Amino acid sequence: MTAAQIRLATLVRREVSRFMKIKRQTVGAPLLETFLYISVFGAALGSRINELNGIDYVVFVIPGLIMMAWAINAFSNNASSILQQKFQRAIDDQLSSPASPTELLLAFTLGGFLRGMLVAILTFTAASFLVDLPVEEPLVLIPALFLTGFFFAQLGVLVGVRAEQFDDVSFAQTFVLQPLIFLGGVFYSAELLPNPFETLTQFNPIYYMIGLVRYGFLGYEETNIALSLLFLSLVTLALFALNLRLFNRGYKLRV
Repeated sequence: MTAAQIRLATLVRREVSRFMKIKRQTVGAPLLETFLYISVFGAALGSRINELNGIDYVVFVIPGLIMMAWAINAFSNNASSILQQKFQRAIDDQLSSPASPTELLLAFTLGGFLRGMLVAILTFTAASFLVDLPVEEPLVLIPALFLTGFFFAQLGVLVGVRAEQFDDVSFAQTFVLQPLIFLGGVFYSAELLPNPFETLTQFNPIYYMIGLVRYGFLGYEETNIALSLLFLSLVTLALFALNLRLFNRGYKLRV
């Protein structure tokens, strides 16, 4: 391994160790929350709705829940980690270390990405015991999940860098991220909405991410898959470039 690879691996291991030390909060709580969603929306509403677009309702919502688990955990891990280290002045040592801005950014990104992936895998495993969840299009599902996880990990980095207090992170997650996810079609198909709500949903970028993941699992196509993948790739790359610029400048990384 090169010196750069060793530095990156060390920084990533530190991030992973941080969230695994409180795994009941960082892994157990999100898994329980997702299980409750499956129970409430799957068992309670599923018995009344039965099917949605020819798919069992509980099966229809699980891909969105898996995507939601990955997104929220990747975001919250990075936003809270960076803000906490800014307040503790621990990030000063990292900024003055031999690690480059790119290595620091990748380490933070991968920390949230791995936490989100862990929760998503556990969610998929738990859901597989409850329902028969197919994987119809793995060649779409795998890049869709990885791009989604990377995007929200980057978004968490951006919010953590710009945040000046913990309320800023809570506001972004509670009043921006979660409403966009819930209104992006996790629990319903946008095709069933009357106008103007169907049209408004199509302006929600998370709608296309959920559409990609749902297509990967179920083969149900609600959005243009090729354009959605291209869009997700471009915005993820743009967000990474923006964060890298902030890290190179040291923007708000010291409080």
